[in-house]
Amino acid sequence: MPETRTSTAALRAAKPDTSGSQTLSRGLTALALLADHGSQSIQSLADLLGVHRSVAYRLVRTLEEHRLVVRDAGGMLSLGPQLVVLARDVEHDLQSASLPHLQQLADELGMTAFLAVRDGDDAVTLVTAVPRGVNASVAQHPGHRHPIALGAPGIALQSMLSEATWRELGHDGPMHPEVEHVRSRGYAVSANEVIQGITAVGAPLRARRSTDASVAVVTVGEPDTAALGAAVQRTARAIEAELR
Repeated sequence: MPETRTSTAALRAAKPDTSGSQTLSRGLTALALLADHGSQSIQSLADLLGVHRSVAYRLVRTLEEHRLVVRDAGGMLSLGPQLVVLARDVEHDLQSASLPHLQQLADELGMTAFLAVRDGDDAVTLVTAVPRGVNASVAQHPGHRHPIALGAPGIALQSMLSEATWRELGHDGPMHPEVEHVRSRGYAVSANEVIQGITAVGAPLRARRSTDASVAVVTVGEPDTAALGAAVQRTARAIEAELR
């Protein structure tokens, strides 16, 4: 799915590294960029990283050796299967509890449903369910990230923060205006904020004591957002019950 902006994590990682390994920082940035932008050639990845093609090539070779990146017959780079192995125990209980409910939600609405968690100032997709029996739906891959300042999943996560925490994350301005709606009606709505043409509806998942999370769906057009809001809230409550 095309991105309109580079993730906050990728931008942070791309800054000159004065305290650690520049090569490691670039490698992690490369993974974040592939997660954000999808498959890339070595040259396009080099352009995104702001480095010479030879530097990107050496990074890619190392990442390939560890199966963190794979290259297809046409030379296009994608995230590799080793990332799945590394991530399998991340929030394992949350993943296990949410997947059946997300699949039920996706099938009920005919839309992609997913659970996002807060990673600093970003919303990161942890689990995704694609509707069965639907020819096409909006893609939302695990690992996809965008700033919590935008988009219904991020706004739902914002609603769980205090003003002090919001400022500690580096925001001088107020929270998104939609946050007040989340606190009053229980869900957030966004359109054309992260991806042009995409509407998202998300609700906070409040049972977690460590990681903030939200349940969301994404679709095109102008859906009945009140009905979607009720559906994502029901799913969030069901997942919360599983985690008690």
